[in-house]
Amino acid sequence: MSTLYSCKKSSESSDTNTQSPEREEVIAELDLDTIISRGHLTAIIDNSSTGLFLYKGEPMGYEFELLTMFCREIGVELRLEVTPSLSEGFMKLNQGKGDILAYNLTVTKERRKRIAFTHYHNLVRQVLVQRKPDDWRQMKLHEIEKMLIRNPIDLIGKEVWVRNSSSYLTRMQNLSDEIGGDIIIVEDYPDVETEGLIRKVAEAQIDYSIADEDVALVNASYYPILDVKTPVSLPQQIAWGVRKNAPDLLNRLNEWIDRMRKTNDYYVIYDKYFRSTRQSRRRVNSEFFSSGDGRISPYDSLIRNAAEKLSWDWRLLAAQINKESRFDPTTTSWAGAIGLMQVMPKTGSRFGASNLKDPAQNIEAGSNYLVWLEEFWRPQVPDSLERSKFVLGSYNVGQGHVMDAIRLARKHGKDTAVWDDNVAFYLLQKSYSKFFNDPVVKHGYCRGIEPINYVSDILSLYDNYLDIIPQLPEDQEVPLP
Repeated sequence: MSTLYSCKKSSESSDTNTQSPEREEVIAELDLDTIISRGHLTAIIDNSSTGLFLYKGEPMGYEFELLTMFCREIGVELRLEVTPSLSEGFMKLNQGKGDILAYNLTVTKERRKRIAFTHYHNLVRQVLVQRKPDDWRQMKLHEIEKMLIRNPIDLIGKEVWVRNSSSYLTRMQNLSDEIGGDIIIVEDYPDVETEGLIRKVAEAQIDYSIADEDVALVNASYYPILDVKTPVSLPQQIAWGVRKNAPDLLNRLNEWIDRMRKTNDYYVIYDKYFRSTRQSRRRVNSEFFSSGDGRISPYDSLIRNAAEKLSWDWRLLAAQINKESRFDPTTTSWAGAIGLMQVMPKTGSRFGASNLKDPAQNIEAGSNYLVWLEEFWRPQVPDSLERSKFVLGSYNVGQGHVMDAIRLARKHGKDTAVWDDNVAFYLLQKSYSKFFNDPVVKHGYCRGIEPINYVSDILSLYDNYLDIIPQLPEDQEVPLP
């Protein structure tokens, strides 16, 4: 439920990210050594057009790219815990459900009581998000200016909506005291992010909100009716948060941030998401853009129907299609494979397609082939998770080469129903004459690294989709095949 605050409550209603003394928070004992030994770092993050989103099926975002760079630096896998609620994010961090709170966090004294902040990434003012007059395009600049708030004193008596548990709440309460009058501050639902409030202003659902200037400018580029030129704070530090009892992780992050901010790579990433407004607008207006709305591509409904026939999670099939074509229905490979699922003409004809550049026919034929492969491997690979790897590998390289790898694995005493380090290992060996000339091999040479990477890339992307794209309420949870 949204919460209303009077400016006079500023001393009573401190930043809601702090814990009351009566309920001291238990903080998980988990530092850099544990993260490295287990092989992955979990970042708590939210969906936004700058932090984390999908574009053409690929995870993107300022926070996401920086986290990926840091994980590469320390040699671990990046995992994501998508959490729109700030207060929930703070709890998950200290409970050990995540290792870095990777929101666009403003550093405040109250928050420092609960978490440790990294060195700042940048300095950003908070600004008022307001709407220009409906007919602003026909008006002169000075006429528009007269109808906008430029002096914070004019916020007295106005209703300003802020993100739940955010630093914007504290800033508005302090501003009320500074200007000597009541600003009516409304704290929105916990799962409404800053960009959700900006969109509400653009769509005239509310009149005013607050955002960090860099995020506000990006959003104003694709909502031209918005004005974000009125600052309501001095420049403030923007940083990530870690547990207070994780000094090694904090020190490693700080060392990396200080070094990274001196490189061109950092400024290229920052400019891509915050300064290149034309690119931002093109991404957001694209049918391939998804920020927390459950979409991956324009073909999701076709993919869902096909996945149901396969008894697959639709996000796994989407990951495969992304790997095959980046969701381009017109693409043709050097070998003649066509469309979204890169189906060969002979295979397409066999499985019911007359026009492989038609998305519906292509997905129908490709998924029918996957169903056939599922049935082919079911007797030999009873475990559904393992079977999915055999199916994907066969889709890429042909089941004949995979059968060769099984025969080699059996000959050398490996488990023929397990992909990783067993059948996949001998698929890789089929690029060496010692193995592809073995009498048990029926299909000769195979460049095994390609199907192995194919399976690995799809499952890695699928893991990202599981983090970013929730199952819709009407969906039944379908186990990974």
